[in-house]
Amino acid sequence: MRLGIRLIVLVLSIGAFIGLVQWRALARETAALEENPPQGQIIKVDGVDVHAVTMGSGPDLILLHGAGGNINDFTFGLAPRLAQSYRVIVFDRPGLGWTGRVPGAHGELWDTRAESPLEQARFLQQAAEQLGVERPIVLGQSFGGAVAFAWALSDPDTAAVVSVAGVANPWPGQLSRLYRVNGSLAGGALVVPMLSAFAPQSLIESTLASIFHPQPAPEGYLDHVGPGLSLRREVMRANARQVLSLRPHVVEMSERYHELDLPVEIVHGSADTIVPLNVHSITLPDQIEGANLTILDGVGHMPHHTNADDVIAAVDRAASRAGLR
Repeated sequence: MRLGIRLIVLVLSIGAFIGLVQWRALARETAALEENPPQGQIIKVDGVDVHAVTMGSGPDLILLHGAGGNINDFTFGLAPRLAQSYRVIVFDRPGLGWTGRVPGAHGELWDTRAESPLEQARFLQQAAEQLGVERPIVLGQSFGGAVAFAWALSDPDTAAVVSVAGVANPWPGQLSRLYRVNGSLAGGALVVPMLSAFAPQSLIESTLASIFHPQPAPEGYLDHVGPGLSLRREVMRANARQVLSLRPHVVEMSERYHELDLPVEIVHGSADTIVPLNVHSITLPDQIEGANLTILDGVGHMPHHTNADDVIAAVDRAASRAGLR
């Protein structure tokens, strides 16, 4: 009898805790959405929302953010500067920010499938078509670099690619345990909601510091980027599963880089420990004829903030080489 009562109490306690976690996660997600509304327009692609910010005039320039990020990463500083010379189109990548998932290319809670770089590129190309984009320069940062290369490999109208600390080549070893846990069935169902509900400000700040290391994050960046957008349950699951499934697609794309016949500019910091220079970018000039690599000595993973002048110069070179300026 006592054992039965204990089991009932245990089940009720577990149920109450799960309910608390989900309630707390929902409350934080609701607040994050209210505090970080869409900055631009919502475009429908196959019935799915795509969030795009457009600014400036001139040659079309598409900006694609990294893993776990959103449009706010570029609107903090780089996009407004580039808009002085280009028509800048910044997208939230699928499953992140205010953009939904690619139909049929992913699962829900109990399905670990995720959008490949090619599926993301083709999905966003449809949004770009609705905006009248022609011969775009496509800039990708971090994970966005893989999507930028997929864009160029799938769209012959691409004028140029700019890879900024971009994922481009296969890497050795496994990804961090956090990605493996969050991307798994059990982790997605159990761990992700707890992170969404209870992640402290100290963890957010330390994660940001590790992304920018060895440089500091710009003042005001954390408030602008809206970390709560990235801590939503569906976003964390989508991001982890996209990252976990990325390597085979990068292997396949890297074997096709020799097909690229367009200007490619690469900007990469020598101190980048998240997407290491020696793994991802150092060989690109040998893989892509005419690719130009700019190595930033002692710079980490976020040169579009810490060394924006170098990134803008790379965009300008790409535009000139493509005959757009």
